[in-house]
Amino acid sequence: MTNNGKADGRWTGVERPYTSEDVERLRGTVHVEHTLARLGAERLWELLHTEDHVPTLGALTGGQAVQMVKAGLKAIYLSGWQVAADGNLAGQTYPDQSLYPSNSGPALVRRLNNALLRADQIHAAEGDTERYWLAPIVADAEAGFGGPLNAFEVMKAFIEAGAAGVHFEDQLSSEKKCGHLGGKVLIPTAQFLRMLAAARLAADVCGVPTVLVARTDALSATMITSEADPADEPFLTGERTSEGFFRVRAGLEPAIARGLAAAPYADLVWFETATPDMGEAREFAHAIHERFPGKLLAYNCSPSFNWRAHLDDSAIAGFQEELAGLGYKFQFVTLAGFHSLNAAMFGLARGYAQEGMGAYVRLQDEEFALEEHGYSATRHQREAGAGYFDAVMQTLGESSTLALEGSTEAAQFRS
Repeated sequence: MTNNGKADGRWTGVERPYTSEDVERLRGTVHVEHTLARLGAERLWELLHTEDHVPTLGALTGGQAVQMVKAGLKAIYLSGWQVAADGNLAGQTYPDQSLYPSNSGPALVRRLNNALLRADQIHAAEGDTERYWLAPIVADAEAGFGGPLNAFEVMKAFIEAGAAGVHFEDQLSSEKKCGHLGGKVLIPTAQFLRMLAAARLAADVCGVPTVLVARTDALSATMITSEADPADEPFLTGERTSEGFFRVRAGLEPAIARGLAAAPYADLVWFETATPDMGEAREFAHAIHERFPGKLLAYNCSPSFNWRAHLDDSAIAGFQEELAGLGYKFQFVTLAGFHSLNAAMFGLARGYAQEGMGAYVRLQDEEFALEEHGYSATRHQREAGAGYFDAVMQTLGESSTLALEGSTEAAQFRS
């Protein structure tokens, strides 16, 4: 099965190792409509084919997602690293090693979508329906939190939360590491393809054209769980580790091999890199497109890179456009939310500790200055929906308990 019975271009070149009948058998008799996931997937797919490229930032909070859309971004990235560090349901601070509960990512997707829905409601109630608030969210499913069944269930959870796209990587889940950490262990190529197929099956069962992204960490991974897959044989070194893993040769060649293997099963292919190396990006793109012309690619413009140590200002300014020309249509700064939140709060707290209210007033002055560009969170009561719920009360009849009427915000901040 190559296109799940559909004739449109959405499924051109996509392989599925199962039939339409298999999907119907697993779907059950009640078809739940996943509106946000479907709308997001359709919009993301359109953006990937109509925009020069789709630049996104990783959001850590609902408020950050709203500000991203308000500032002009058309899609949002949800990073598993950020979920691990400061957004998981265990309430813990973790490194990016899949230590958090697997439903944490979907929970954060739901939070971001709820914030965007509220922003849409607030503006619509005020008569402003110009902006499209439900920016599609591309979410990190890590290494699937287990085997194909885990990937199937995690994909369903992301769809139920309203994710537009989801990415999976080819590491061993129990040893998963951030792409910029050491100690990464790959799973055999065939096992990774089975994981991708499980994720696609979940989307098909849900009836949503979720954008599936395949990521390989073979550029820097030095171990693999098994030597059984012939596809991995060229990269085996013959050595074993104390845990029983097999040593493999890292580098661009195995990354390309895995990218080529995953391309028919995914909508986008992403190889995780160690530096912002345009030559490396070009070689990978050319290899993929030689076999799969026009295949969409993804690139992590990572905050783990020391950008100025590798590129001058001119190269940085043109980096994303050059990537786009190579077919890297989805580009993202994974940990933007974490870094912006922490840097901003440290700066404010340091100033406040040293000089008191003057530091906070400078922040407020910055907010006032941003208002001419569309920023509105200076009026935090309205931003959180006080006016919207006043409208709910007014719809029910006359009320003397409206929140914004007589508030300090109404008296001291301009509309």
